Amino acid sequence: MPHLVHAVLTGAALALLPAVPAAAGAPAPAELRLSVQRGADVRTVVLRCGPAGGTHPQAARACAELARGGGKVDRPSDGVFCTMDYAPVTASAQGRYGRGSVRFSKEYSNACVMRARTGTLFAF
Repeated sequence: MPHLVHAVLTGAALALLPAVPAAAGAPAPAELRLSVQRGADVRTVVLRCGPAGGTHPQAARACAELARGGGKVDRPSDGVFCTMDYAPVTASAQGRYGRGSVRFSKEYSNACVMRARTGTLFAF
């Protein structure tokens, strides 16, 4: 009988603990096809997260930044100043992040503005 009481008390104590995901802090699974177009030049890489990989040259860093932004590709940045030069660049992302799909395409006035808004995601 003491074993039964111990088991019941242990079960009750465990039920009071908050639920924590097994991979707390880990980036959400993602697979994105990222493209940067400057004039006629188009470069494309694949970024995989959870674990980080693909053909992106800074996959781990890009995945961490994507996770910090909750999967948002374009985010406001603080403390980054870019010139007013006009050298348009278009960044595109398609694929999945977590349980959702990603479809993103935006033209920036120059590469500095693109990097200020997207971090290392399109730094290739």
